[in-house]
Amino acid sequence: MFASYFFDDMFSTISYLFEDPARTQLGWDAAGYGLYASGYSVLCVFGGLVVCGMLLDKWGVRVTGSIFVGMMVAGAAAVLYAITAGFPPERSLRIAYIGCMFFGLGSEIAGTAVTRSIAKWFRHGPMALAMGLQLAIARLGTALALVLSPRLVVENSGHVYTLAETARPAVFGLGLMALGLVLWAVFVAMDARFDQKNARDEEGKQQADAFRFADVVGILKNGNFWLIGLLCVLFYSSIIAFKKFAGAILIPRFGIPAGTAGWMVSMLPFATVIFAPLFGLLVDKRGKGTRWMVLGSVLALIAHLLLTFAPQGVPFFGYLAMVLLGFGYSLVPAALWPSVPKIVPDKVLGTTFALVYWVQNLGLLAFKMLAGGILGRAGAADARSGAVATELMFTGLCVAAVLVALLFARASRKHPELELDQPNKL
Repeated sequence: MFASYFFDDMFSTISYLFEDPARTQLGWDAAGYGLYASGYSVLCVFGGLVVCGMLLDKWGVRVTGSIFVGMMVAGAAAVLYAITAGFPPERSLRIAYIGCMFFGLGSEIAGTAVTRSIAKWFRHGPMALAMGLQLAIARLGTALALVLSPRLVVENSGHVYTLAETARPAVFGLGLMALGLVLWAVFVAMDARFDQKNARDEEGKQQADAFRFADVVGILKNGNFWLIGLLCVLFYSSIIAFKKFAGAILIPRFGIPAGTAGWMVSMLPFATVIFAPLFGLLVDKRGKGTRWMVLGSVLALIAHLLLTFAPQGVPFFGYLAMVLLGFGYSLVPAALWPSVPKIVPDKVLGTTFALVYWVQNLGLLAFKMLAGGILGRAGAADARSGAVATELMFTGLCVAAVLVALLFARASRKHPELELDQPNKL
Protein backbone atom coordinates (compact mmCIF):
# COMPACT_ATOMS: atom_id res chain seq x y z
CA MET A 1 0.00 0.00 0.00
CA PHE A 2 3.01 2.29 0.55
CA ALA A 3 3.94 1.81 -3.12
CA SER A 4 0.33 2.29 -4.25
CA TYR A 5 -0.01 5.57 -2.38
CA PHE A 6 3.29 6.83 -3.81
CA PHE A 7 2.26 6.12 -7.39
CA ASP A 8 -1.17 7.65 -6.93
CA ASP A 9 0.27 10.95 -5.64
CA MET A 10 3.46 11.15 -7.68
CA PHE A 11 2.33 14.20 -9.71
CA SER A 12 0.50 16.06 -6.94
CA THR A 13 3.17 18.62 -6.07
CA ILE A 14 4.36 19.04 -9.66
CA SER A 15 0.86 19.44 -11.11
CA TYR A 16 1.86 22.98 -12.13
CA LEU A 17 3.67 21.34 -15.08
CA PHE A 18 0.31 20.78 -16.74
CA GLU A 19 -0.98 24.36 -16.50
CA ASP A 20 0.66 25.05 -19.88
CA PRO A 21 0.93 22.18 -22.41
CA ALA A 22 4.08 23.78 -23.84
CA ARG A 23 6.01 23.19 -20.59
CA THR A 24 6.44 19.46 -21.25
CA GLN A 25 7.08 17.28 -24.28
CA LEU A 26 4.22 15.18 -22.97
CA GLY A 27 1.87 18.05 -23.88
CA TRP A 28 -0.87 17.51 -21.29
CA ASP A 29 -2.86 20.48 -19.95
CA ALA A 30 -4.55 20.82 -16.54
CA ALA A 31 -7.85 19.42 -17.80
CA GLY A 32 -6.02 16.45 -19.31
CA TYR A 33 -4.18 15.82 -16.07
CA GLY A 34 -7.49 16.02 -14.21
CA LEU A 35 -8.92 13.46 -16.65
CA TYR A 36 -5.92 11.17 -16.08
CA ALA A 37 -6.25 11.47 -12.29
CA SER A 38 -9.97 10.72 -12.47
CA GLY A 39 -9.21 7.50 -14.34
CA TYR A 40 -8.31 5.94 -10.98
CA SER A 41 -11.99 5.78 -10.09
CA VAL A 42 -13.64 4.82 -13.40
CA LEU A 43 -13.63 1.01 -13.16
CA CYS A 44 -14.30 1.31 -9.43
CA VAL A 45 -17.40 3.38 -10.06
CA PHE A 46 -18.83 1.39 -12.96
CA GLY A 47 -19.32 -1.84 -11.08
CA GLY A 48 -15.80 -3.22 -10.79
CA LEU A 49 -15.29 -2.39 -7.14
CA VAL A 50 -18.63 -3.81 -6.00
CA VAL A 51 -18.28 -7.04 -7.99
CA CYS A 52 -14.73 -7.55 -6.81
CA GLY A 53 -15.74 -6.85 -3.22
CA MET A 54 -18.23 -9.72 -3.47
CA LEU A 55 -15.49 -11.91 -4.95
CA LEU A 56 -13.39 -11.02 -1.94
CA ASP A 57 -16.03 -12.50 0.33
CA LYS A 58 -16.46 -15.54 -1.95
CA TRP A 59 -12.80 -16.33 -2.73
CA GLY A 60 -11.00 -14.80 0.24
CA VAL A 61 -8.28 -12.21 0.58
CA ARG A 62 -5.38 -14.32 -0.64
CA VAL A 63 -6.76 -15.29 -4.05
CA THR A 64 -8.67 -12.08 -4.77
CA GLY A 65 -5.95 -9.82 -3.37
CA SER A 66 -3.23 -11.50 -5.44
CA ILE A 67 -5.20 -11.00 -8.66
CA PHE A 68 -5.72 -7.30 -8.04
CA VAL A 69 -2.27 -6.55 -6.70
CA GLY A 70 -1.09 -7.85 -10.08
CA MET A 71 -3.62 -5.63 -11.85
CA MET A 72 -2.38 -2.62 -9.87
CA VAL A 73 1.22 -3.19 -10.97
CA ALA A 74 0.21 -3.80 -14.60
CA GLY A 75 -1.79 -0.57 -14.67
CA ALA A 76 1.13 1.41 -13.26
CA ALA A 77 3.40 -0.08 -15.93
CA ALA A 78 0.94 1.05 -18.62
CA VAL A 79 1.01 4.60 -17.24
CA LEU A 80 4.80 4.66 -17.38
CA TYR A 81 4.73 3.33 -20.94
CA ALA A 82 2.27 6.04 -22.02
CA ILE A 83 4.45 8.80 -20.55
CA THR A 84 7.73 7.61 -22.06
CA ALA A 85 6.72 6.19 -25.48
CA GLY A 86 6.67 9.55 -27.28
CA PHE A 87 3.07 9.36 -28.47
CA PRO A 88 1.06 12.49 -29.36
CA PRO A 89 -0.60 14.04 -26.29
CA GLU A 90 -4.06 12.66 -27.05
CA ARG A 91 -2.78 9.10 -27.47
CA SER A 92 -0.46 9.17 -24.47
CA LEU A 93 -3.28 10.56 -22.32
CA ARG A 94 -5.65 7.84 -23.53
CA ILE A 95 -3.19 5.05 -22.70
CA ALA A 96 -2.30 6.59 -19.35
CA TYR A 97 -6.00 6.97 -18.57
CA ILE A 98 -6.62 3.28 -19.25
CA GLY A 99 -3.57 2.34 -17.20
CA CYS A 100 -4.77 4.51 -14.34
CA MET A 101 -8.19 2.81 -14.48
CA PHE A 102 -6.63 -0.63 -13.97
CA PHE A 103 -4.19 0.70 -11.39
CA GLY A 104 -7.08 2.28 -9.49
CA LEU A 105 -9.27 -0.83 -9.39
CA GLY A 106 -6.32 -3.01 -8.42
CA SER A 107 -5.25 -0.60 -5.71
CA GLU A 108 -8.74 -0.27 -4.23
CA ILE A 109 -9.32 -4.03 -4.09
CA ALA A 110 -5.85 -4.57 -2.65
CA GLY A 111 -6.67 -1.98 0.00
CA THR A 112 -10.01 -3.65 0.65
CA ALA A 113 -8.26 -7.00 1.09
CA VAL A 114 -5.82 -5.46 3.53
CA THR A 115 -8.58 -3.81 5.58
CA ARG A 116 -10.62 -7.03 5.49
CA SER A 117 -7.61 -8.96 6.78
CA ILE A 118 -6.99 -6.53 9.64
CA ALA A 119 -10.64 -6.80 10.66
CA LYS A 120 -10.24 -10.61 10.69
CA TRP A 121 -6.93 -10.65 12.57
CA PHE A 122 -7.95 -8.04 15.16
CA ARG A 123 -11.69 -8.65 15.41
CA HIS A 124 -11.42 -9.09 19.19
CA GLY A 125 -8.44 -6.82 19.77
CA PRO A 126 -6.99 -3.36 19.05
CA MET A 127 -8.53 -3.08 15.58
CA ALA A 128 -8.48 0.74 15.36
CA LEU A 129 -4.80 0.82 16.35
CA ALA A 130 -3.95 -1.86 13.77
CA MET A 131 -5.81 0.02 11.04
CA GLY A 132 -4.15 3.26 12.10
CA LEU A 133 -0.68 1.72 11.86
CA GLN A 134 -1.41 0.29 8.43
CA LEU A 135 -2.74 3.66 7.29
CA ALA A 136 0.34 5.40 8.66
CA ILE A 137 2.68 3.17 6.67
CA ALA A 138 0.63 3.60 3.50
CA ARG A 139 0.53 7.39 3.81
CA LEU A 140 4.29 7.49 4.18
CA GLY A 141 4.15 6.63 0.48
CA THR A 142 2.12 9.77 -0.15
CA ALA A 143 4.54 11.82 1.95
CA LEU A 144 7.49 10.50 0.00
CA ALA A 145 5.78 11.31 -3.30
CA LEU A 146 4.96 14.87 -2.24
CA VAL A 147 8.52 15.56 -1.11
CA LEU A 148 10.52 13.55 -3.63
CA SER A 149 8.73 14.40 -6.90
CA PRO A 150 9.75 18.12 -6.90
CA ARG A 151 13.33 16.93 -6.47
CA LEU A 152 13.11 14.36 -9.23
CA VAL A 153 11.56 16.98 -11.55
CA VAL A 154 13.25 20.24 -10.53
CA GLU A 155 11.28 23.44 -11.15
CA ASN A 156 12.71 25.60 -13.96
CA SER A 157 10.48 28.33 -15.35
CA GLY A 158 12.27 28.52 -18.69
CA HIS A 159 12.66 24.80 -19.28
CA VAL A 160 10.67 22.38 -21.42
CA TYR A 161 10.59 19.07 -19.59
CA THR A 162 11.51 15.97 -21.57
CA LEU A 163 9.54 12.74 -21.42
CA ALA A 164 12.28 11.12 -19.33
CA GLU A 165 12.25 13.99 -16.84
CA THR A 166 8.46 13.94 -16.49
CA ALA A 167 8.49 10.15 -16.02
CA ARG A 168 11.05 10.03 -13.18
CA PRO A 169 8.44 9.76 -10.39
CA ALA A 170 6.67 6.94 -12.28
CA VAL A 171 9.92 5.01 -12.72
CA PHE A 172 10.62 5.26 -9.01
CA GLY A 173 7.03 4.31 -8.14
CA LEU A 174 7.08 1.20 -10.32
CA GLY A 175 10.28 0.11 -8.58
CA LEU A 176 8.50 0.41 -5.24
CA MET A 177 5.67 -1.77 -6.56
CA ALA A 178 8.14 -4.49 -7.54
CA LEU A 179 9.21 -4.60 -3.90
CA GLY A 180 5.55 -4.52 -2.89
CA LEU A 181 4.91 -7.74 -4.84
CA VAL A 182 7.51 -9.50 -2.70
CA LEU A 183 5.91 -8.20 0.49
CA TRP A 184 2.46 -9.31 -0.68
CA ALA A 185 3.79 -12.85 -1.16
CA VAL A 186 5.07 -12.77 2.44
CA PHE A 187 1.66 -11.58 3.64
CA VAL A 188 -0.16 -14.38 1.79
CA ALA A 189 2.03 -16.95 3.56
CA MET A 190 1.39 -15.29 6.94
CA ASP A 191 -2.38 -15.21 6.38
CA ALA A 192 -2.45 -18.89 5.40
CA ARG A 193 -0.54 -19.77 8.56
CA PHE A 194 -2.95 -17.64 10.61
CA ASP A 195 -5.93 -19.62 9.30
CA GLN A 196 -4.17 -22.94 9.91
CA LYS A 197 -3.31 -21.93 13.45
CA ASN A 198 -6.94 -21.08 14.17
CA ALA A 199 -8.16 -24.34 12.54
CA ARG A 200 -10.59 -22.67 10.15
CA ASP A 201 -10.98 -21.85 6.48
CA GLU A 202 -9.69 -18.52 5.15
CA GLU A 203 -12.64 -16.46 6.24
CA GLY A 204 -13.35 -18.46 9.42
CA LYS A 205 -16.98 -19.19 8.57
CA GLN A 206 -19.13 -22.26 8.58
CA GLN A 207 -20.90 -23.21 5.37
CA ALA A 208 -24.23 -22.17 6.85
CA ASP A 209 -22.91 -18.65 7.31
CA ALA A 210 -21.38 -18.36 3.83
CA PHE A 211 -21.72 -15.20 1.75
CA ARG A 212 -24.68 -14.98 -0.61
CA PHE A 213 -25.21 -12.36 -3.30
CA ALA A 214 -28.63 -11.60 -1.79
CA ASP A 215 -26.80 -10.25 1.26
CA VAL A 216 -25.88 -7.17 -0.77
CA VAL A 217 -29.52 -6.04 -0.60
CA GLY A 218 -29.31 -6.06 3.18
CA ILE A 219 -26.23 -3.84 3.08
CA LEU A 220 -27.95 -1.32 0.80
CA LYS A 221 -30.92 -1.17 3.18
CA ASN A 222 -28.65 -0.34 6.10
CA GLY A 223 -28.93 3.39 6.86
CA ASN A 224 -25.63 3.41 8.76
CA PHE A 225 -23.87 2.11 5.65
CA TRP A 226 -25.09 5.13 3.70
CA LEU A 227 -24.03 7.56 6.42
CA ILE A 228 -20.52 6.07 6.47
CA GLY A 229 -20.43 6.07 2.67
CA LEU A 230 -21.51 9.70 2.38
CA LEU A 231 -19.07 10.85 5.05
CA CYS A 232 -16.34 8.94 3.28
CA VAL A 233 -17.02 10.45 -0.14
CA LEU A 234 -17.36 14.02 1.14
CA PHE A 235 -14.43 13.98 3.53
CA TYR A 236 -11.95 12.09 1.36
CA SER A 237 -12.83 14.10 -1.75
CA SER A 238 -11.98 17.32 0.11
CA ILE A 239 -8.49 15.96 0.83
CA ILE A 240 -7.52 13.46 -1.87
CA ALA A 241 -8.79 15.60 -4.75
CA PHE A 242 -7.11 18.60 -3.10
CA LYS A 243 -3.78 16.78 -2.97
CA LYS A 244 -3.95 16.04 -6.69
CA PHE A 245 -3.86 19.78 -7.38
CA ALA A 246 -1.95 20.94 -4.31
CA GLY A 247 0.85 22.57 -6.28
CA ALA A 248 -1.57 24.42 -8.57
CA ILE A 249 -3.44 25.74 -5.49
CA LEU A 250 -0.74 26.47 -2.91
CA ILE A 251 1.82 28.08 -5.24
CA PRO A 252 -0.41 30.94 -6.51
CA ARG A 253 -2.24 31.36 -3.19
CA PHE A 254 0.84 31.78 -1.03
CA GLY A 255 3.54 32.79 -3.49
CA ILE A 256 5.85 29.85 -2.77
CA PRO A 257 8.10 27.72 -5.01
CA ALA A 258 7.21 24.14 -5.90
CA GLY A 259 9.66 22.64 -3.41
CA THR A 260 8.11 24.59 -0.54
CA ALA A 261 4.63 23.59 -1.67
CA GLY A 262 5.78 19.97 -1.61
CA TRP A 263 6.94 20.27 1.98
CA MET A 264 3.77 22.13 2.93
CA VAL A 265 1.34 19.55 1.62
CA SER A 266 3.54 16.68 2.86
CA MET A 267 2.50 17.72 6.35
CA LEU A 268 -0.78 15.88 5.64
CA PRO A 269 0.61 12.36 5.36
CA PHE A 270 3.39 12.99 7.87
CA ALA A 271 0.75 14.04 10.40
CA THR A 272 -1.19 10.83 9.81
CA VAL A 273 1.96 8.75 10.22
CA ILE A 274 2.25 10.10 13.76
CA PHE A 275 -1.35 10.66 14.76
CA ALA A 276 -3.38 7.96 12.96
CA PRO A 277 -2.01 5.18 15.23
CA LEU A 278 -2.37 7.39 18.30
CA PHE A 279 -5.96 8.30 17.47
CA GLY A 280 -6.63 4.64 16.67
CA LEU A 281 -5.38 3.70 20.13
CA LEU A 282 -7.58 6.47 21.58
CA VAL A 283 -10.64 5.05 19.81
CA ASP A 284 -9.79 1.56 21.08
CA LYS A 285 -9.37 2.71 24.68
CA ARG A 286 -11.93 5.51 25.00
CA GLY A 287 -14.47 4.94 22.24
CA LYS A 288 -16.57 7.97 21.16
CA GLY A 289 -15.75 7.22 17.54
CA THR A 290 -18.59 9.26 16.00
CA ARG A 291 -17.57 12.32 18.01
CA TRP A 292 -14.04 12.07 16.63
CA MET A 293 -15.52 11.96 13.13
CA VAL A 294 -17.39 15.21 13.80
CA LEU A 295 -14.26 16.89 15.18
CA GLY A 296 -12.11 15.74 12.26
CA SER A 297 -14.63 17.03 9.73
CA VAL A 298 -14.78 20.42 11.49
CA LEU A 299 -10.98 20.69 11.42
CA ALA A 300 -10.96 19.96 7.69
CA LEU A 301 -13.60 22.66 7.17
CA ILE A 302 -11.52 25.25 9.05
CA ALA A 303 -8.46 24.28 7.01
CA HIS A 304 -10.21 24.81 3.67
CA LEU A 305 -11.69 28.09 4.87
CA LEU A 306 -8.12 29.27 5.53
CA LEU A 307 -6.97 28.09 2.10
CA THR A 308 -9.88 29.96 0.53
CA PHE A 309 -9.99 33.23 2.46
CA ALA A 310 -6.59 33.70 4.16
CA PRO A 311 -4.53 36.74 3.06
CA GLN A 312 -2.81 36.29 -0.27
CA GLY A 313 0.90 35.50 -0.25
CA VAL A 314 1.25 34.66 3.47
CA PRO A 315 2.64 31.08 3.71
CA PHE A 316 1.93 30.87 7.47
CA PHE A 317 -1.77 30.33 6.75
CA GLY A 318 -0.93 27.54 4.32
CA TYR A 319 1.11 25.75 6.98
CA LEU A 320 -1.64 26.27 9.56
CA ALA A 321 -4.23 24.88 7.18
CA MET A 322 -2.09 21.80 6.56
CA VAL A 323 -1.72 21.21 10.31
CA LEU A 324 -5.49 21.32 10.80
CA LEU A 325 -6.14 19.22 7.72
CA GLY A 326 -3.56 16.70 8.93
CA PHE A 327 -5.33 16.32 12.28
CA GLY A 328 -8.66 15.87 10.53
CA TYR A 329 -7.11 13.39 8.08
CA SER A 330 -6.00 11.33 11.08
CA LEU A 331 -9.11 11.59 13.25
CA VAL A 332 -11.83 10.67 10.77
CA PRO A 333 -10.26 7.49 9.31
CA ALA A 334 -9.14 6.30 12.77
CA ALA A 335 -12.79 6.26 13.86
CA LEU A 336 -14.57 5.58 10.56
CA TRP A 337 -12.97 2.35 9.29
CA PRO A 338 -13.21 0.40 12.58
CA SER A 339 -16.92 1.32 12.63
CA VAL A 340 -17.67 -0.67 9.47
CA PRO A 341 -17.31 -4.15 11.07
CA LYS A 342 -19.76 -3.03 13.77
CA ILE A 343 -22.66 -2.35 11.39
CA VAL A 344 -22.62 -5.53 9.24
CA PRO A 345 -22.00 -9.29 9.72
CA ASP A 346 -18.50 -10.64 9.10
CA LYS A 347 -19.61 -12.64 6.06
CA VAL A 348 -20.34 -9.44 4.06
CA LEU A 349 -17.51 -7.33 5.43
CA GLY A 350 -15.43 -7.38 2.24
CA THR A 351 -18.48 -6.43 0.15
CA THR A 352 -19.36 -3.62 2.57
CA PHE A 353 -15.86 -2.14 2.47
CA ALA A 354 -15.96 -2.35 -1.33
CA LEU A 355 -19.34 -0.59 -1.45
CA VAL A 356 -18.03 2.21 0.79
CA TYR A 357 -15.00 2.58 -1.49
CA TRP A 358 -17.36 2.58 -4.47
CA VAL A 359 -19.30 5.52 -3.08
CA GLN A 360 -16.01 7.23 -2.26
CA ASN A 361 -14.74 6.77 -5.80
CA LEU A 362 -17.90 8.25 -7.26
CA GLY A 363 -16.95 11.49 -5.54
CA LEU A 364 -13.27 11.26 -6.37
CA LEU A 365 -14.04 10.72 -10.04
CA ALA A 366 -16.32 13.75 -10.14
CA PHE A 367 -14.34 16.19 -8.01
CA LYS A 368 -10.96 15.50 -9.58
CA MET A 369 -12.46 16.29 -12.97
CA LEU A 370 -14.22 19.37 -11.60
CA ALA A 371 -11.02 20.66 -9.99
CA GLY A 372 -9.06 20.08 -13.18
CA GLY A 373 -11.74 21.83 -15.21
CA ILE A 374 -11.81 24.86 -12.90
CA LEU A 375 -8.04 25.24 -12.93
CA GLY A 376 -7.88 24.56 -16.65
CA ARG A 377 -10.41 27.30 -17.47
CA ALA A 378 -8.50 29.77 -15.30
CA GLY A 379 -5.17 28.88 -16.91
CA ALA A 380 -1.71 29.97 -15.87
CA ALA A 381 -2.57 33.62 -16.50
CA ASP A 382 -5.25 33.62 -13.80
CA ALA A 383 -3.97 30.83 -11.55
CA ARG A 384 -4.89 32.71 -8.34
CA SER A 385 -8.61 32.93 -9.06
CA GLY A 386 -8.63 29.34 -10.24
CA ALA A 387 -7.10 28.23 -6.94
CA VAL A 388 -9.69 30.17 -4.92
CA ALA A 389 -12.60 28.82 -6.99
CA THR A 390 -11.34 25.26 -6.52
CA GLU A 391 -11.02 25.81 -2.77
CA LEU A 392 -14.61 27.06 -2.58
CA MET A 393 -15.68 23.68 -3.94
CA PHE A 394 -13.63 21.84 -1.30
CA THR A 395 -15.05 24.07 1.45
CA GLY A 396 -18.57 23.12 0.40
CA LEU A 397 -17.66 19.44 0.61
CA CYS A 398 -16.43 19.92 4.18
CA VAL A 399 -19.65 21.66 5.23
CA ALA A 400 -21.62 18.68 3.97
CA ALA A 401 -19.19 16.26 5.71
CA VAL A 402 -19.78 17.95 9.07
CA LEU A 403 -23.55 17.59 8.66
CA VAL A 404 -23.29 13.89 7.77
CA ALA A 405 -20.94 13.23 10.72
CA LEU A 406 -23.50 14.83 13.05
CA LEU A 407 -26.22 12.58 11.62
CA PHE A 408 -24.04 9.51 12.19
CA ALA A 409 -23.39 10.56 15.79
CA ARG A 410 -27.17 10.84 16.30
CA ALA A 411 -27.67 7.38 14.78
CA SER A 412 -25.12 5.99 17.22
CA ARG A 413 -27.07 7.38 20.16
CA LYS A 414 -30.31 5.88 18.82
CA HIS A 415 -28.73 2.43 18.37
CA PRO A 416 -26.44 1.78 21.34
CA GLU A 417 -26.53 -1.96 20.60
CA LEU A 418 -24.11 -1.37 17.70
CA GLU A 419 -21.51 -0.10 20.20
CA LEU A 420 -20.21 2.45 17.68
CA ASP A 421 -19.00 4.71 20.48
CA GLN A 422 -17.84 1.95 22.80
CA PRO A 423 -14.14 1.13 23.35
CA ASN A 424 -12.67 -1.90 21.59
CA LYS A 425 -11.13 -4.76 23.52
CA LEU A 426 -7.34 -4.50 23.87
